[in-house]
Amino acid sequence: MKLSPSKPREVTTDEEAAIRVEGIWAGYDGHTALEEVGFTVAKGSIVGLIGPNGSGKSTLIKVILGMHRPWQGRVRVMGRESTAARRILGYTPQIETVDWQFPVTVSEVVMTGRYGRLGPLRRPTGTDKAVVESCLQRLRLTEVAGRQIGELSGGQQRRVLVARALAQEPQVLLLDEPMAGLDAAIQHELMGLFEGLRDEGKTLLVATHDLSCVAGCFNRVLLLNKRIVAYDDPTKVFTEELLNEAFKSHLILLPVERRAFYGEHHGHD
Repeated sequence: MKLSPSKPREVTTDEEAAIRVEGIWAGYDGHTALEEVGFTVAKGSIVGLIGPNGSGKSTLIKVILGMHRPWQGRVRVMGRESTAARRILGYTPQIETVDWQFPVTVSEVVMTGRYGRLGPLRRPTGTDKAVVESCLQRLRLTEVAGRQIGELSGGQQRRVLVARALAQEPQVLLLDEPMAGLDAAIQHELMGLFEGLRDEGKTLLVATHDLSCVAGCFNRVLLLNKRIVAYDDPTKVFTEELLNEAFKSHLILLPVERRAFYGEHHGHD
């Protein structure tokens, strides 16, 4: 399957915007992580979020989710404040932040994506079970549904997180490094899934280190280093001048299996 981006759409009204970020300043313990960040994401598009470690990518995702309160600015998702939009937001955290030794099965993890829709007794209905089964099938996890999550491969674990996010039946997906450490074939498979979700009208903001994925089928790329360095079509952002401005000495381009990755010094995001 050949993946290709559709032409970026300009967002001029709230009705066209899935995500609208306005003048966000945010950080931790007095240390700034984001400086005057503002942008809009059109409904039904995929935006790649790239930048060096410590650039604020994860912080930005958490601000949009309403998990981290900014010092200044505001966020609207599908025209609503973040706290009012949680039921239409799906999220996958970085794999390193998950306790994979917790005694729970794949199916049970995916079912937690339904918790926002369950009643006070948290008893799944037939509809909930059907949604979970559909998500397991879509991510090719049916055969491992009953296994403990600690028994899975890294690729399977990442697919579990995506399946959990899809079980929420979100309109907007925020994915923090969903393809990190995966081989090219599995990454291509996930990108096919993401493109399919876009075709269904969903909106995706994907933090990634894989520049080829972004260049290949994302509508736009947000190049971040605390502030927005560039936000445009990938062909206009992936220039030596802009990449050097964002990454400075951190950027190391690595061609792996005809894909372009960047490596970085360790830091915090």
